[in-house]
Amino acid sequence: MDVPLPHLDRPFDYLVPDTLDADARPGVRVKVRFAGQLVDGWLLERVAESAHPKLAYLEKVVSPVPVLAPEVAALARAVADRYAGSLADVLRLAVPPRHARVEKDVTATDTADTDDAPGEVTDPTPVDPRGWRDYPAGPALLRALTAGRAPRAVWSALPGEDWADRYADAVAATVAGGRGAVVVVADARDLDRLDAALTAVLGPGRHACLSAAAGPARRYRAFLAARRGDVPVVIGTRAAMFAPVERLGLVAVWDDGDDLHAEPRAPYPHAREVLLTRAQLGGTAALVGGYARTAEAQLLVETGWAREVAADRATVRARMPAIAPTGDDPHLARDPGAATARLPSLAWTTARDALRADLPVLVQVPRRGYLPSVACAECRAPARCPHCAGPLGLPSADGVPACRWCGRVAAAYACPECGGRRLRASVTGARRTAEELGRAFPGVPVRTSGREEVLDGVPAGAGLVIATPGAEPVAEGGYGAVLLLDSWALLTRADLRAGEEALRRWLAAAALARPGPAGGRVVVVADGALAPVQALLRWDSAWFATRELAERRELGFPPAVRMASVTGGADAVADLLAGTRLPDGAEVLGPVPADEGRERMLVRVPRARAAALAGALHAAAGQRSARKAADPVRLQIDPLSLF
Repeated sequence: MDVPLPHLDRPFDYLVPDTLDADARPGVRVKVRFAGQLVDGWLLERVAESAHPKLAYLEKVVSPVPVLAPEVAALARAVADRYAGSLADVLRLAVPPRHARVEKDVTATDTADTDDAPGEVTDPTPVDPRGWRDYPAGPALLRALTAGRAPRAVWSALPGEDWADRYADAVAATVAGGRGAVVVVADARDLDRLDAALTAVLGPGRHACLSAAAGPARRYRAFLAARRGDVPVVIGTRAAMFAPVERLGLVAVWDDGDDLHAEPRAPYPHAREVLLTRAQLGGTAALVGGYARTAEAQLLVETGWAREVAADRATVRARMPAIAPTGDDPHLARDPGAATARLPSLAWTTARDALRADLPVLVQVPRRGYLPSVACAECRAPARCPHCAGPLGLPSADGVPACRWCGRVAAAYACPECGGRRLRASVTGARRTAEELGRAFPGVPVRTSGREEVLDGVPAGAGLVIATPGAEPVAEGGYGAVLLLDSWALLTRADLRAGEEALRRWLAAAALARPGPAGGRVVVVADGALAPVQALLRWDSAWFATRELAERRELGFPPAVRMASVTGGADAVADLLAGTRLPDGAEVLGPVPADEGRERMLVRVPRARAAALAGALHAAAGQRSARKAADPVRLQIDPLSLF
């Protein structure tokens, strides 16, 4: 039943009246009477008899279309168990809301049972492996997909790589082997690129796009096309991770480190984890790719669950742009004050030279507007509250900065790094950067790409493009220079994934530059001794992921262990944990302050005890809901942010 109460998270038996016998098939939407009210539900299975002596009847079959596939129902149950959630919550994410007009147009009456109607197996035809020739294991991956095997790969894309074409090759190889595929990307821009690439390889009408941004009607039409087996391939944003595909042979995710892959609704599943669970349950191939590699993807490689697909170092060096940090700029010896400049001389001269060569320049800025935070005016170290280490806000009218966490004023603030007492705005954002660079390079066209307008591409020729991370447009022929500004704003965040996220954003922008031999240059405004900067300079995200995973093992952080976050009022959190039978080896950490006056407790267990922890927390939540406890508690397994 579609009732989000943990203590009701189980199947219920109902009798099927003769009038509904033909329409009441597994997978259809139904209405049943429960506790005196009509509630929505899903018909999971038809059986001859029940262990319960007295049963009520089904009230209504909402639609005779079996939209819930058995494979998706089993996956939803596994995801609910993995994230300590309820099946109803996961099914609400897996199956889009019904659209009656679309359902009427696209009827399922021509197929009595889609589950028993296998799709036609096509003759395997070789897929051109030349696009993967720069990766030693790439052609073998395509051959395995065409042969119907289930390879599992973690792919590190080369700079300048057209990742959409490579994914299209992998999907085409899977389809050539008579199987289907599901590919999940982070946003609409990536979806459009993959859509165009698949149309060029498979032809029109051979795949469906699932995205919440498409609107209810188009999304439901695409979903029904996949459910009926009209298309062998489904691509989309995280809404597509549960897409029903007949004889699924490949699940793939691009840029799995993007936080858009994390569902913001309970039970907060991550697209990468859902697809990997799907591959494990169905014995299908899996492909996790990106310019950067996450610690979770590295864990797949180190445990042997997946194989690494990467180019050799000679190929990487030939394809990557020339990358330099401003901390190694020789001009700093003559002008030490240049170290605190927002646009150091190395970055300025690099942009000037690219513009003189009639090449476009990309400037990545972490923020789109004017960020009201401050840093030391002498050394640019972030200004932190001496009481709680929270960020200080801009000085008020009386010139005294105040903490944005605890509200205390810091009248006697002194920088712990250099002792300076003057403060300045730390990040000015994309709009201010566009204004400043427009004045610095008069006559050069300046374009911005961010939340208000995201550009898909820019023409060749001299021009400045100011973009926030994730909104960088592709330049015809590649950028002559890429400037990565305000890098410390990414690196100094109080986040477990700060370094990993900074490297992911840098690599995504640097990948748009021309190769070094063709004049492409990248300047990162950061100290070259930092580990993420070192990984960028060598274009070696695998090294950084290995280092990051080793440190997390030592400190006991995900993905080396499994973490659960319990957030709510202090009494509610204590009540839930008191009723939880934690598995052996569990550690309870906290509490730490959360938003809106709530607190958060963390529970840490070894990965081998992950299922036991999720089950114990779900059972405790069920006990609270059965008692009708008033204060809600939010459960999250492996949350993206622990702080």
